[in-house]
Amino acid sequence: QVQLVESGGGLVQAGGSLRLSCAASGRTSFSLYAVSWFRQAPGKEREFVASIGRSAGNTGYATSVKGRFTISRDNAKNTVFLQMDSLKPEDTGVYSCAATYRDYATPPYDYWGQGTQVTVSL
Repeated sequence: QVQLVESGGGLVQAGGSLRLSCAASGRTSFSLYAVSWFRQAPGKEREFVASIGRSAGNTGYATSVKGRFTISRDNAKNTVFLQMDSLKPEDTGVYSCAATYRDYATPPYDYWGQGTQVTVSL
């Protein structure tokens, strides 16, 4: 069993930055999991944001965040990060991470975190 806990969310002004963390615990070799970040804004469907495979070189981004967000992982710390720069009000939402026991981050996901709120003000 793997538990995922997100942190790092908060309130930031447009143009600012936040760094989210997705920390894994439990009986796991987290390096064997691919991880994705998703977000959900009020009244909207959950959407994909970014992913990272077992290999840190395998990353993917939604078009809306490409060039502004960077996903990375530190397997020694069992943690995946999402660095978010040049934030916009439309980036507001609950950000959740999900892990899958595959080379690449494709559904279905085995584990989900509870999420962390990100609010970007004008």
